[in-house]
Amino acid sequence: MTDAAVAEGDLIARKEGSTGILRLNRPKAINAVTLEMFHDIDKALDAFEADPDIAVIVLEGAGERGLCAGGDIRALWESSKVKGDLGKILWRDEYILNARIKKFPKPYVSFMDGIVMGGGVGLSAHSSHRVVTDKTKLAMPEVGLGFFPDVGGTWLLSHSPGEIGTYFGLTGHTMNGPDAIHAKFADAVVPSSRLPALREALTKVKPGATSADIRKLIDGFSTGETAGPVAAQQAKIDALFSHDRMEDIVAALKRDGSEFAQTTLKTLSEKSPRGMVVTLKLLRLARTSGSLEECLVREYRAALEVFASDDFREGVRAAVIDKDRNPKWSPAGVEDVTPAMVAPYFAEIGANELKFT
Repeated sequence: MTDAAVAEGDLIARKEGSTGILRLNRPKAINAVTLEMFHDIDKALDAFEADPDIAVIVLEGAGERGLCAGGDIRALWESSKVKGDLGKILWRDEYILNARIKKFPKPYVSFMDGIVMGGGVGLSAHSSHRVVTDKTKLAMPEVGLGFFPDVGGTWLLSHSPGEIGTYFGLTGHTMNGPDAIHAKFADAVVPSSRLPALREALTKVKPGATSADIRKLIDGFSTGETAGPVAAQQAKIDALFSHDRMEDIVAALKRDGSEFAQTTLKTLSEKSPRGMVVTLKLLRLARTSGSLEECLVREYRAALEVFASDDFREGVRAAVIDKDRNPKWSPAGVEDVTPAMVAPYFAEIGANELKFT
Protein backbone atom coordinates (compact mmCIF):
# COMPACT_ATOMS: atom_id res chain seq x y z
CA MET A 1 0.00 0.00 0.00
CA THR A 2 1.06 3.55 -0.64
CA ASP A 3 0.12 6.78 1.10
CA ALA A 4 -2.45 7.31 -1.62
CA ALA A 5 -5.93 6.03 -0.94
CA VAL A 6 -6.58 2.55 -2.23
CA ALA A 7 -10.20 3.47 -2.85
CA GLU A 8 -12.26 6.59 -2.25
CA GLY A 9 -15.47 4.61 -2.16
CA ASP A 10 -17.57 3.45 0.77
CA LEU A 11 -14.39 2.36 2.54
CA ILE A 12 -11.18 4.37 2.47
CA ALA A 13 -8.18 2.21 3.37
CA ARG A 14 -4.79 3.87 3.33
CA LYS A 15 -1.46 4.17 5.03
CA GLU A 16 -0.67 7.35 6.95
CA GLY A 17 2.78 7.26 8.49
CA SER A 18 2.98 4.00 10.44
CA THR A 19 -0.81 3.68 10.70
CA GLY A 20 -3.24 1.71 8.57
CA ILE A 21 -6.37 3.86 8.35
CA LEU A 22 -9.82 2.30 7.88
CA ARG A 23 -12.40 5.02 7.28
CA LEU A 24 -16.04 4.10 6.86
CA ASN A 25 -17.14 6.52 4.16
CA ARG A 26 -20.93 6.71 3.91
CA PRO A 27 -21.53 9.84 6.00
CA LYS A 28 -25.08 10.42 4.68
CA ALA A 29 -26.03 6.98 6.04
CA ILE A 30 -23.98 7.47 9.24
CA ASN A 31 -21.53 5.02 7.65
CA ALA A 32 -23.93 2.05 7.67
CA VAL A 33 -21.88 -0.93 6.49
CA THR A 34 -22.63 -3.04 3.43
CA LEU A 35 -21.46 -6.51 2.43
CA GLU A 36 -18.95 -4.96 0.04
CA MET A 37 -17.50 -2.84 2.85
CA PHE A 38 -16.95 -5.92 5.02
CA HIS A 39 -15.06 -7.50 2.12
CA ASP A 40 -13.01 -4.33 1.59
CA ILE A 41 -12.12 -4.15 5.30
CA ASP A 42 -10.97 -7.76 5.21
CA LYS A 43 -8.74 -7.10 2.18
CA ALA A 44 -7.31 -3.97 3.81
CA LEU A 45 -6.50 -5.91 6.98
CA ASP A 46 -4.66 -8.49 4.85
CA ALA A 47 -2.44 -5.70 3.47
CA PHE A 48 -1.97 -3.95 6.82
CA GLU A 49 -1.07 -7.20 8.58
CA ALA A 50 1.55 -8.05 5.94
CA ASP A 51 3.16 -4.57 5.89
CA PRO A 52 6.04 -4.45 8.40
CA ASP A 53 5.97 -0.64 8.40
CA ILE A 54 2.43 -0.49 9.79
CA ALA A 55 2.43 -0.41 13.57
CA VAL A 56 -1.24 0.16 14.34
CA ILE A 57 -4.69 0.17 12.73
CA VAL A 58 -7.17 3.04 13.25
CA LEU A 59 -10.89 2.66 12.51
CA GLU A 60 -12.81 5.91 12.05
CA GLY A 61 -16.02 7.19 10.49
CA ALA A 62 -16.46 9.96 7.93
CA GLY A 63 -18.65 12.94 8.78
CA GLU A 64 -19.77 14.46 12.06
CA ARG A 65 -22.58 12.12 13.10
CA GLY A 66 -20.85 8.94 14.15
CA LEU A 67 -18.60 5.99 13.50
CA CYS A 68 -21.34 3.69 12.21
CA ALA A 69 -25.12 3.39 12.63
CA GLY A 70 -25.06 -0.35 11.92
CA GLY A 71 -25.60 -2.63 8.96
CA ASP A 72 -27.56 -1.91 5.80
CA ILE A 73 -30.90 -2.93 7.29
CA ARG A 74 -32.97 -1.84 4.29
CA ALA A 75 -31.06 -4.19 1.96
CA LEU A 76 -31.53 -7.07 4.42
CA TRP A 77 -35.25 -6.30 4.69
CA GLU A 78 -35.67 -6.29 0.92
CA SER A 79 -33.84 -9.62 0.62
CA SER A 80 -35.86 -11.14 3.46
CA LYS A 81 -39.12 -10.14 1.78
CA VAL A 82 -38.28 -12.17 -1.34
CA LYS A 83 -36.70 -15.05 0.63
CA GLY A 84 -33.26 -14.06 -0.65
CA ASP A 85 -29.89 -15.07 0.79
CA LEU A 86 -28.30 -11.73 1.73
CA GLY A 87 -28.67 -12.44 5.44
CA LYS A 88 -26.93 -15.81 5.13
CA ILE A 89 -24.02 -14.29 3.17
CA LEU A 90 -23.67 -10.92 4.91
CA TRP A 91 -23.87 -12.16 8.49
CA ARG A 92 -21.47 -15.02 7.78
CA ASP A 93 -18.81 -12.72 6.36
CA GLU A 94 -19.47 -10.03 8.98
CA TYR A 95 -19.20 -12.42 11.95
CA ILE A 96 -16.00 -13.97 10.59
CA LEU A 97 -14.58 -10.43 10.31
CA ASN A 98 -15.67 -9.64 13.89
CA ALA A 99 -13.69 -12.66 15.09
CA ARG A 100 -10.68 -11.62 13.02
CA ILE A 101 -10.67 -8.15 14.57
CA LYS A 102 -10.69 -9.69 18.05
CA LYS A 103 -7.54 -11.68 17.24
CA PHE A 104 -5.78 -9.16 14.98
CA PRO A 105 -2.03 -9.36 15.71
CA LYS A 106 -1.35 -5.61 15.57
CA PRO A 107 -2.89 -2.97 17.86
CA TYR A 108 -6.29 -1.98 16.47
CA VAL A 109 -7.68 1.37 17.69
CA SER A 110 -11.35 2.26 17.18
CA PHE A 111 -12.55 5.85 17.40
CA MET A 112 -16.11 5.28 18.68
CA ASP A 113 -17.17 8.91 18.31
CA GLY A 114 -20.83 9.86 17.89
CA ILE A 115 -23.32 7.12 16.97
CA VAL A 116 -22.03 3.53 17.23
CA MET A 117 -24.69 0.86 16.78
CA GLY A 118 -25.13 -2.75 15.69
CA GLY A 119 -22.62 -3.60 12.98
CA GLY A 120 -20.55 -0.59 14.02
CA VAL A 121 -20.14 -2.18 17.46
CA GLY A 122 -18.94 -5.36 15.76
CA LEU A 123 -16.19 -3.47 13.92
CA SER A 124 -15.05 -1.51 16.97
CA ALA A 125 -15.86 -3.13 20.32
CA HIS A 126 -13.80 -6.27 19.59
CA SER A 127 -10.67 -4.23 18.88
CA SER A 128 -7.71 -4.04 21.24
CA HIS A 129 -8.07 -0.31 21.99
CA ARG A 130 -11.56 1.20 22.09
CA VAL A 131 -11.79 4.97 22.37
CA VAL A 132 -15.11 6.66 23.19
CA THR A 133 -15.76 10.40 23.50
CA ASP A 134 -18.06 12.97 25.05
CA LYS A 135 -20.25 12.54 21.93
CA THR A 136 -20.50 8.75 21.96
CA LYS A 137 -23.98 7.22 21.66
CA LEU A 138 -23.44 3.47 21.67
CA ALA A 139 -26.32 1.00 21.47
CA MET A 140 -27.39 -2.49 20.52
CA PRO A 141 -31.04 -1.70 19.62
CA GLU A 142 -31.76 -4.87 17.63
CA VAL A 143 -34.59 -6.18 19.86
CA GLY A 144 -36.65 -3.26 18.54
CA LEU A 145 -36.27 -4.78 15.07
CA GLY A 146 -37.40 -8.28 16.02
CA PHE A 147 -33.73 -9.25 16.19
CA PHE A 148 -31.12 -9.61 18.97
CA PRO A 149 -27.69 -8.05 19.74
CA ASP A 150 -25.49 -9.89 17.24
CA VAL A 151 -21.96 -9.25 15.84
CA GLY A 152 -20.64 -10.77 19.04
CA GLY A 153 -22.94 -8.56 21.08
CA THR A 154 -24.00 -11.48 23.25
CA TRP A 155 -20.33 -12.11 24.13
CA LEU A 156 -19.74 -8.44 24.98
CA LEU A 157 -22.96 -7.97 26.95
CA SER A 158 -22.42 -11.17 28.92
CA HIS A 159 -19.08 -9.76 30.13
CA SER A 160 -20.58 -6.51 31.41
CA PRO A 161 -20.68 -6.26 35.23
CA GLY A 162 -23.71 -7.75 36.97
CA GLU A 163 -26.87 -7.45 34.88
CA ILE A 164 -25.83 -4.29 33.03
CA GLY A 165 -25.45 -6.27 29.80
CA THR A 166 -28.88 -7.87 30.24
CA TYR A 167 -30.35 -4.40 30.69
CA PHE A 168 -28.65 -2.89 27.64
CA GLY A 169 -29.38 -5.95 25.48
CA LEU A 170 -33.09 -6.07 26.26
CA THR A 171 -33.84 -2.34 26.31
CA GLY A 172 -31.52 -1.20 23.50
CA HIS A 173 -30.74 1.75 25.79
CA THR A 174 -27.95 4.08 24.62
CA MET A 175 -24.63 4.19 26.48
CA ASN A 176 -22.61 7.37 26.74
CA GLY A 177 -18.82 7.12 26.72
CA PRO A 178 -18.24 6.49 30.44
CA ASP A 179 -21.07 3.94 30.60
CA ALA A 180 -19.58 2.14 27.60
CA ILE A 181 -16.42 1.75 29.67
CA HIS A 182 -18.40 0.54 32.68
CA ALA A 183 -20.14 -2.02 30.43
CA LYS A 184 -16.74 -3.14 29.06
CA PHE A 185 -17.51 -2.02 25.52
CA ALA A 186 -14.71 0.56 25.58
CA ASP A 187 -11.41 1.35 27.29
CA ALA A 188 -10.85 5.12 27.41
CA VAL A 189 -12.79 8.38 27.12
CA VAL A 190 -11.00 10.95 24.97
CA PRO A 191 -12.69 14.31 24.31
CA SER A 192 -13.87 14.48 20.70
CA SER A 193 -11.87 17.67 20.25
CA ARG A 194 -8.66 15.77 21.07
CA LEU A 195 -9.18 12.92 18.60
CA PRO A 196 -7.24 14.67 15.80
CA ALA A 197 -4.21 15.05 18.07
CA LEU A 198 -4.45 11.42 19.18
CA ARG A 199 -4.79 10.33 15.57
CA GLU A 200 -1.70 12.33 14.62
CA ALA A 201 0.27 10.77 17.47
CA LEU A 202 -0.76 7.28 16.36
CA THR A 203 0.55 7.88 12.83
CA LYS A 204 4.00 8.44 14.35
CA VAL A 205 4.14 5.25 16.42
CA LYS A 206 7.18 3.16 15.57
CA PRO A 207 6.65 -0.25 13.94
CA GLY A 208 6.80 -3.00 16.54
CA ALA A 209 4.96 -0.95 19.14
CA THR A 210 3.15 -3.13 21.65
CA SER A 211 -0.42 -2.90 22.89
CA ALA A 212 0.99 -1.54 26.15
CA ASP A 213 2.72 1.25 24.21
CA ILE A 214 -0.54 2.18 22.47
CA ARG A 215 -2.49 2.05 25.72
CA LYS A 216 -0.01 4.42 27.36
CA LEU A 217 -0.27 6.83 24.43
CA ILE A 218 -4.09 6.82 24.53
CA ASP A 219 -4.10 7.26 28.32
CA GLY A 220 -2.23 10.51 27.81
CA PHE A 221 -5.33 11.89 26.05
CA SER A 222 -7.93 10.24 28.29
CA THR A 223 -10.21 11.92 30.84
CA GLY A 224 -10.07 8.87 33.12
CA GLU A 225 -13.88 8.60 33.35
CA THR A 226 -15.15 5.05 33.94
CA ALA A 227 -18.86 5.25 34.79
CA GLY A 228 -21.92 7.18 33.61
CA PRO A 229 -25.60 7.53 34.56
CA VAL A 230 -26.58 3.89 33.98
CA ALA A 231 -23.74 2.66 36.18
CA ALA A 232 -25.33 4.60 39.03
CA GLN A 233 -28.36 2.28 38.70
CA GLN A 234 -26.23 -0.89 38.93
CA ALA A 235 -27.75 -2.24 42.17
CA LYS A 236 -31.34 -1.78 40.95
CA ILE A 237 -30.56 -3.25 37.53
CA ASP A 238 -28.87 -6.27 39.12
CA ALA A 239 -31.94 -6.97 41.24
CA LEU A 240 -34.49 -6.49 38.46
CA PHE A 241 -32.68 -8.24 35.59
CA SER A 242 -31.22 -11.26 37.40
CA HIS A 243 -34.00 -13.58 36.24
CA ASP A 244 -33.65 -16.13 33.42
CA ARG A 245 -37.22 -15.73 32.09
CA MET A 246 -38.62 -12.56 30.50
CA GLU A 247 -41.90 -13.00 32.40
CA ASP A 248 -39.97 -12.85 35.68
CA ILE A 249 -38.08 -9.70 34.65
CA VAL A 250 -41.35 -8.01 33.65
CA ALA A 251 -42.97 -9.09 36.95
CA ALA A 252 -40.02 -7.74 38.95
CA LEU A 253 -40.26 -4.39 37.17
CA LYS A 254 -44.00 -4.21 37.84
CA ARG A 255 -43.48 -4.99 41.52
CA ASP A 256 -40.71 -2.42 41.92
CA GLY A 257 -42.85 0.54 40.96
CA SER A 258 -39.99 3.07 40.84
CA GLU A 259 -39.76 5.64 38.07
CA PHE A 260 -36.77 3.75 36.68
CA ALA A 261 -38.76 0.49 36.63
CA GLN A 262 -41.80 2.09 35.02
CA THR A 263 -39.71 3.76 32.31
CA THR A 264 -37.94 0.48 31.65
CA LEU A 265 -41.27 -1.39 31.44
CA LYS A 266 -42.51 1.08 28.82
CA THR A 267 -39.33 0.57 26.81
CA LEU A 268 -39.65 -3.22 26.93
CA SER A 269 -43.31 -3.02 25.91
CA GLU A 270 -42.19 -1.59 22.56
CA LYS A 271 -39.76 -4.42 21.79
CA SER A 272 -40.36 -7.73 20.04
CA PRO A 273 -41.48 -10.26 22.68
CA ARG A 274 -39.92 -13.10 20.72
CA GLY A 275 -36.76 -11.04 20.21
CA MET A 276 -36.47 -10.40 23.95
CA VAL A 277 -36.92 -14.08 24.87
CA VAL A 278 -34.31 -15.15 22.29
CA THR A 279 -31.95 -12.39 23.44
CA LEU A 280 -32.20 -13.34 27.10
CA LYS A 281 -31.47 -17.00 26.32
CA LEU A 282 -28.49 -16.04 24.12
CA LEU A 283 -27.11 -13.82 26.89
CA ARG A 284 -27.43 -16.54 29.50
CA LEU A 285 -25.73 -19.10 27.22
CA ALA A 286 -22.95 -16.60 26.47
CA ARG A 287 -22.05 -16.38 30.16
CA THR A 288 -20.70 -19.93 30.06
CA SER A 289 -19.16 -19.69 26.57
CA GLY A 290 -15.41 -19.91 26.27
CA SER A 291 -14.87 -17.66 23.27
CA LEU A 292 -16.29 -14.98 21.00
CA GLU A 293 -16.38 -17.55 18.19
CA GLU A 294 -18.66 -19.83 20.21
CA CYS A 295 -21.12 -16.96 20.65
CA LEU A 296 -20.91 -16.00 16.97
CA VAL A 297 -21.75 -19.56 15.90
CA ARG A 298 -24.84 -19.42 18.12
CA GLU A 299 -25.74 -15.94 16.89
CA TYR A 300 -25.49 -17.06 13.27
CA ARG A 301 -27.96 -19.89 13.83
CA ALA A 302 -30.38 -17.46 15.45
CA ALA A 303 -29.82 -14.77 12.80
CA LEU A 304 -30.85 -17.08 9.96
CA GLU A 305 -34.07 -17.85 11.81
CA VAL A 306 -34.65 -14.14 12.40
CA PHE A 307 -34.10 -13.41 8.70
CA ALA A 308 -36.97 -15.74 7.81
CA SER A 309 -39.30 -14.31 10.47
CA ASP A 310 -42.25 -11.95 10.16
CA ASP A 311 -41.09 -10.09 13.29
CA PHE A 312 -37.86 -8.97 11.58
CA ARG A 313 -39.67 -7.71 8.49
CA GLU A 314 -42.30 -5.98 10.66
CA GLY A 315 -39.71 -4.42 12.96
CA VAL A 316 -37.68 -2.99 10.09
CA ARG A 317 -40.85 -1.81 8.35
CA ALA A 318 -41.97 0.13 11.42
CA ALA A 319 -38.55 1.60 12.25
CA VAL A 320 -36.87 2.12 8.88
CA ILE A 321 -39.30 1.79 5.96
CA ASP A 322 -42.63 3.34 6.98
CA LYS A 323 -41.21 4.86 10.19
CA ASP A 324 -44.57 4.68 11.96
CA ARG A 325 -42.87 3.26 15.10
CA ASN A 326 -45.87 0.96 15.57
CA PRO A 327 -44.80 -2.64 14.91
CA LYS A 328 -47.34 -5.44 15.27
CA TRP A 329 -45.33 -8.19 16.93
CA SER A 330 -46.19 -11.88 16.74
CA PRO A 331 -46.82 -13.04 19.36
CA ALA A 332 -47.82 -9.79 21.06
CA GLY A 333 -46.67 -10.63 24.60
CA VAL A 334 -43.73 -12.40 26.24
CA GLU A 335 -46.13 -14.77 28.01
CA ASP A 336 -47.21 -16.04 24.57
CA VAL A 337 -43.69 -16.93 23.38
CA THR A 338 -43.52 -20.71 23.65
CA PRO A 339 -40.45 -22.99 23.85
CA ALA A 340 -41.47 -24.41 20.46
CA MET A 341 -41.23 -20.92 18.94
CA VAL A 342 -37.78 -20.33 20.43
CA ALA A 343 -36.22 -23.75 19.73
CA PRO A 344 -35.48 -23.17 15.99
CA TYR A 345 -33.26 -20.19 16.84
CA PHE A 346 -30.89 -22.52 18.70
CA ALA A 347 -31.00 -25.58 16.44
CA GLU A 348 -27.89 -26.77 14.59
CA ILE A 349 -27.92 -25.90 10.89
CA GLY A 350 -25.71 -28.59 9.37
CA ALA A 351 -23.72 -27.46 6.33
CA ASN A 352 -24.70 -23.84 6.95
CA GLU A 353 -22.90 -23.66 10.32
CA LEU A 354 -20.55 -20.69 10.74
CA LYS A 355 -16.93 -21.82 10.36
CA PHE A 356 -13.71 -19.97 11.13
CA THR A 357 -10.57 -20.80 9.16
